[in-house]
Amino acid sequence: MIRRLSHIQPDQFCFTSENSAWLETQIKKYPKGREASAVIPLLWRAQEQEGWLSRPAIECVAKILRMEYIRVLEVATFYFMFHLTPVGSIAHIQICGTTSCMICGSEDLISICKNKISLDPNTPSADGKFSWEEVECLGSCSNAPMVQIGKDYYEDLSKESFSKILEVLAQGEVPKPGSQSGRYASEPITGLTSLTDYYGERNQFNASVHLAVEFGDTIKRITGKENLSGVGQQKISSNNKRIKVIKSESSKKRLKDG
Repeated sequence: MIRRLSHIQPDQFCFTSENSAWLETQIKKYPKGREASAVIPLLWRAQEQEGWLSRPAIECVAKILRMEYIRVLEVATFYFMFHLTPVGSIAHIQICGTTSCMICGSEDLISICKNKISLDPNTPSADGKFSWEEVECLGSCSNAPMVQIGKDYYEDLSKESFSKILEVLAQGEVPKPGSQSGRYASEPITGLTSLTDYYGERNQFNASVHLAVEFGDTIKRITGKENLSGVGQQKISSNNKRIKVIKSESSKKRLKDG
C-alpha cells in the first residue's frame, strides 16, 4: 500500500515540556553516535501528543536526532503504527485485510466503516470522532477477523459485534478488548485440547486483555504527565508478582508430576 503524508499540515510542531524530558531519557539509552536508534519511540511519542504524524513532527524528530529528513520519513511511512493523516478524536480503526481476515470477513467490517464512519479510508467521520483504514497483517490470524483500536486488539469479530463496538465507543465508553466470540485467547473454538490441567487456575481474562482492562488506556493517548511511581507502578509490580507466583506453582506441579 502506498502511504503518503496528508495535504493538510500544521505550521509547526514542538514537543511539550513533559515529552521533551521523556525523549531525553530515551536518547540516552543509546551509545553516542547511535542516537538515530531512538527514531521509532520519538515518532511514537510525537503521534501520541498530536494524534497523528505531521510533516513538522517528522522534521522535528529528524532535527533532534540529527538525521536526514528522508531517513525519518522512510520509517514513518513504512510502519502502519504511524498515522500520516488526521484521525478521529475518539478512535482510529485499523482493519486487518490480509488473507486470514479477508477469508473470515474483513470486507464486511470495511463495509461497516464505509457506512458508519466515512466512505474513504483515512478520512475522519462528519463529526470528527472516528476514522479507519485497512492495514496489512496484524499477527492475530487465529482470531480473524480482527481490528486494532488504539493500543488493543478486538478479535473474532462479526458484523454485529463490530457494530456494537463502534456504538459503545461513540457513547464514550471503551468495550473490552480481545475475543468478541467468547474465546479466552486463541484456543480452538471447540475448547482446549491440551494444558487442560491449568484451565481452572487462569485469570478472568488473558494477560493482554487483563492489562487493557486494568489500565484502561485502550484509546487514551500518552501525555507525558503519567506517574508510574504511583498507581501505575503498583499495578505493574502486582502483575509481575502474579506472574512469578504462577510460574512458581507451575514449576512445583511439574516437579511433583515428574
